[in-house]
Amino acid sequence: MKKTLPLFVLMSLLLQACNWFKETPEVGLVLSEHFKNKLYKDFDTAVYNRIFLEHLDASRKQLSNPKTIAAYYQSREFKPAFVSSHYVNGDLDSLISYLNRSEEHGFNPSLFGLKKLQTLKKTLDANAFKTVDELYPVIADLELGSAEALSKYYDFVNFGVLNPRKILNRYYINIKKPDSLGIIKVLETKSIPALLKEVQPKSEQYIAFQKELSKYKPGVRDEKQKILLVNMERLRWKLPETGSQFVVVNIPDFSLTWFDHGDTLTRMKVCVGARREKGYEDKIKAFLKSGKLDDKPKNHETPILFSKLNSIQVNPVWNIPVSIAQSEIYYQAVRDPYYLSNSNIKVYYKGQLVTDPDTIQWNKYSREKLPFKFKQGSGAGNALGKFKFIFDNGSSIYLHDTNNKYAFNLGNRAISHGCVRVEKPLEFAEKLVNDKYQFDQLRMEVNLPPLDSTKMDVYKKRMAKKADTVNVYELKPKWFGTKKQIPLIINYVTAWWQNGSLQVRPDVYGLDETLWEKLQKFL
Repeated sequence: MKKTLPLFVLMSLLLQACNWFKETPEVGLVLSEHFKNKLYKDFDTAVYNRIFLEHLDASRKQLSNPKTIAAYYQSREFKPAFVSSHYVNGDLDSLISYLNRSEEHGFNPSLFGLKKLQTLKKTLDANAFKTVDELYPVIADLELGSAEALSKYYDFVNFGVLNPRKILNRYYINIKKPDSLGIIKVLETKSIPALLKEVQPKSEQYIAFQKELSKYKPGVRDEKQKILLVNMERLRWKLPETGSQFVVVNIPDFSLTWFDHGDTLTRMKVCVGARREKGYEDKIKAFLKSGKLDDKPKNHETPILFSKLNSIQVNPVWNIPVSIAQSEIYYQAVRDPYYLSNSNIKVYYKGQLVTDPDTIQWNKYSREKLPFKFKQGSGAGNALGKFKFIFDNGSSIYLHDTNNKYAFNLGNRAISHGCVRVEKPLEFAEKLVNDKYQFDQLRMEVNLPPLDSTKMDVYKKRMAKKADTVNVYELKPKWFGTKKQIPLIINYVTAWWQNGSLQVRPDVYGLDETLWEKLQKFL
């Protein structure tokens, strides 16, 4: 008679057989070899995965990019990649070292969960686990903490902690920020030390700021340190590529500088838009409720933007913006019926020129629903002067000449309606056209003799035609293209280093204060 084994005994033997052939996962082999401890060979992937998912779910609110980190681990079947690849070789020690020195950038190391990461690392280093079950939560938290710290540090140091488009008034530059694919690429790095060394800002300006910041004790805050930290954050923002030649308008410095391979080709004063009214935010809310123009606060601040200079309009026509027409032109016309004709301003009604604007009875029209459009013709009285420098932008602003040259002697040159007035428009135009023939043509358009003496006869004929009192000469705008499109950044920088000295400019629009307030939680 055959003897049969009970079912539960067979099941037990089968389970044991499964365990005999179960392969130890990579993390178990790595730790077992490193510590010379066979306990780690009992690492059970199924048990660990369950614990890891529980910890991931519990920490989602604390993670900067929970979906991306979850996707990273899911694509790897939740294997503990950081411990397997970066623990034994010292990479995690390097990460902790960089986090510990994050004050060099003005950051508080606690942002990156430094203390918890150090504690978890020490727990693993101690190799004091009595059972493999004690290991799982430590590995899970070390994985999540390392992934979070590395991705956050990379983001903060390489791209900045703030998105200026979300917090600054009229900031229109699209700065680069890492997307989910970029973050996953960071997590996939083969060498954490190499990656973190690569992302350290290398500009002379940033390094000089770091050196000055290092003179402060942790926790000490004064006005100078605020200026340092705010402008270090600005330097971390990734602006669009400009190439070797580009023009920078710095609003707080009231300056325009043309750079070529780091050298200054030319530099000149500018006037920029006036600061918006005090209490603007409350006033704009009142205006949105009432809809009355009398309640609308003024905001003429020049926008921060990136574009490319592409053309010059000589003897420009000024298409007067609706806001200026409503707030200024309307009142001038009401006070003085001859103001428009004396100022060479043409009036259009439904696209048709009004032949005698001095007869318009302005009191019949409300400012809110003014049915007219206004254009100031070319000539000596034009508010744009003799040159308008064109670049694409959504704010309808441009660089231009001005008849008010005295304004360049002012200390505070935040006085315009938003456009940028240029101190030396002829010099700027010469560099933009970058062609002797074209520049001579441009000079003659504004009644200046050509530099090429062989063209003097042409110049004299043009001047005689303009002086003809019988056949009245009508001055019209003339367009000139730039030799090539020149990148333009209208920026807002209140501090920089020059010849070893810190240059500081007034915070004319109060943007430093806005940034400082938002930076507090990162310091």
